[in-house]
Amino acid sequence: MSGSSESPIVALCGGVGAARFLTGLVAAVDPARVTAIVNTGDDREFYGVHVSPDLDIVTYTLSGHVDTTHGYGLAGDGYAVVDTLAAFGHESWFRLGDRDFATSYHRTMRLASGAGLTAVTHEIQEHFGAPIRILPMSEDLCPTIVELEGGKKLHFEEYLARDRAPDTVTGVDLSAAEHATPGPGVLDALRDAGTILLCPSNPVVSIGPILAVRGVRDAVVKSAAPTVAVSPIVGGAPVKGPADRLLRGLGHEVSARGVARWYSGLIDGLVIDERDAALQAEIEAMGLPTRMLDTLMKTPEISASVARAALSLADELAGSRR
Repeated sequence: MSGSSESPIVALCGGVGAARFLTGLVAAVDPARVTAIVNTGDDREFYGVHVSPDLDIVTYTLSGHVDTTHGYGLAGDGYAVVDTLAAFGHESWFRLGDRDFATSYHRTMRLASGAGLTAVTHEIQEHFGAPIRILPMSEDLCPTIVELEGGKKLHFEEYLARDRAPDTVTGVDLSAAEHATPGPGVLDALRDAGTILLCPSNPVVSIGPILAVRGVRDAVVKSAAPTVAVSPIVGGAPVKGPADRLLRGLGHEVSARGVARWYSGLIDGLVIDERDAALQAEIEAMGLPTRMLDTLMKTPEISASVARAALSLADELAGSRR
């Protein structure tokens, strides 16, 4: 079965929520079985360097180097570079730590030398000691653009980090991802997967861009592997980030039921929080078996229990197909 055998596990990942889930997953299974396909729609140049926020959050978290207070960046990092640039009059709303800057500077120099983002990601992962295989969704630039009332359009990092996620969303433009080529290994990983997991990441701007890359959604749909998502919405609100504003702006319900509808036709099962017990029967009536437990991953033990619940559900689904 998918949770107890040696079959590969592929996880589609955003940033903080996905990273916490992955820490539980590698506690539950052999990390060598796990491939994370990570969103790069947030990637952007800051201060002259190529920053890959979600790739770095996953890498830093799984290697034990993350700043646990924020869920991103490196523990104990300083901000001398950004603060000095600010003193010169440069915009400094994106708070990139000094050692985090060095990671991005390495990435930038290697990309300029002709290396691909996948190869550079592997170098960074090996340097920090992240134990799983980490793949960028694409090596093409795939900026996620958030559309606001009045026709204003912002890169997602401008929307989130600079403008603090205003509640005036009217659309999300994933056209760059839709025209992008999957990164090396992405489609092969999905083809060979024994289990596909959608991490508890923002379904619109974290998982959405991955699925928008050419061939990825189709590969998930056609896979023989059970696909299980973990709801990032608990009790009608996101655990972290602006998923509520984005879902609502696109006309979707902000609830575990809304997540089930968002992923309709893509997933085979859904892990929900015990605070959403009132929605369980309706979600299952939609043809989606569930697992229900505390999914607020405040401790490594809870993260592991959420991962085991997702794998258990995948096992059940795999067994029902035999």
